[in-house]
Amino acid sequence: MYTFVLLSGGVGSRMHNNIPKQYMLLAGKPMIMHVLEKVELLEAISKIVIVCADEYRTSLNLMLEQYGINKPVEFAPAGKTRQASVLSGLRCVDTPDVIVHEAARPFVKVEDYLELIDEPQENAIVGSEIPFTVLEGHEFVEGVLDRSTLVNVQLPQKYNTRLILEAHEKAEAEGLFFTEDASLLFHYNPDTRIKIIKGKEYDIKITTRIDMLSGEIIYDEIFRRRK
Repeated sequence: MYTFVLLSGGVGSRMHNNIPKQYMLLAGKPMIMHVLEKVELLEAISKIVIVCADEYRTSLNLMLEQYGINKPVEFAPAGKTRQASVLSGLRCVDTPDVIVHEAARPFVKVEDYLELIDEPQENAIVGSEIPFTVLEGHEFVEGVLDRSTLVNVQLPQKYNTRLILEAHEKAEAEGLFFTEDASLLFHYNPDTRIKIIKGKEYDIKITTRIDMLSGEIIYDEIFRRRK
């Protein structure tokens, strides 16, 4: 069984809105509920941990009731960084394995979650090829990266709870910062095998207003028309 850690602590500064993007309406419902409605259907998930600011807990409880989310839900306080928020959520996990996801990635299908859950490797991420050229540099070009060896990291991801929690606690103690969790786990456990499952083009992260427009199109073309 898995605990599902859902990161919902972002403030959405790049959206220039008075509420965080994960609570904004996307195709007529709060973005976060697109995620939770899928999770509700997954038998392998026994509990949900929502990492969020305290001020949104009341609103979230109302949403959970309105949209029929019946799985046990626990709230964890959001940290000042994404990494701190993940650690906060992991400390609430009481299952051997955990799935980490972001509320700002609403377009993961039930079958995508099942593909991750059914993967025999206990540590696995979703990732896609990079279809553009990537250079090293700041003010000037300093190097060329071979995109055939690179991965665009997506979510959800699954991990052995003990391994990922220990790695996060080491990073916190040493003051090291990572932008996502597979790189953090690999840093502290380079011999641990982390499977890469081919990601989907529609699994985008909603960050800006343009992403919201893209999200409405994705929902209309891929999700609404399936009904």
